Amino acid sequence: MRIYTNNVDGVWFGVVCEDERVFATSFASNEKSILRSLRDSLPSNVILERPNRMSRFAERVLNVLKNVYDGKDVGYSVPLNLDRLSGYMRQVIEAVCMIPVGYVSSYGSVAKAVGGAPRAVGHVMATNPYAPLCPCHRVVGSDFGLCGYGGGLSVKLAFLRRERRGFSAERYIAVRKGKLHVFPV
Repeated sequence: MRIYTNNVDGVWFGVVCEDERVFATSFASNEKSILRSLRDSLPSNVILERPNRMSRFAERVLNVLKNVYDGKDVGYSVPLNLDRLSGYMRQVIEAVCMIPVGYVSSYGSVAKAVGGAPRAVGHVMATNPYAPLCPCHRVVGSDFGLCGYGGGLSVKLAFLRRERRGFSAERYIAVRKGKLHVFPV
């Protein structure tokens, strides 16, 4: 697998990919943190290569990461490799990836849509290997309070402020096992 990083406007973005499938993504304030975050998202036996030249695919993914970070709607779907994840983790990741820009959902709503408990959803979000492509920052407490975010609650709040679109209506989104209830930011 190959690891790529890029610094844009003082924020480091990183991706681990093989061929045209993403195994992990992250962002951080410095290169050491981004490399540690990406490494921690992978099994310990994975051997990483750091090529001298950026692949076209990695460049596209890093651009998508920057756009998500900036709060933009992203039309390009990045192919995530979910094979190494448990069935439950995969279901939670897939459901959270469906929360659109401008909306949030609660840990309880995600749990109701895919099964399990809110704390189990929280655990999956805490170990999300695809941040911010899988927008764990869009998952909030049942009272809409910010809780638990690896980058810090101020980073989560900044994401949601950049993503605010002025929507006023709640929505339901069909997911594999049920419906995910989402609310305007």
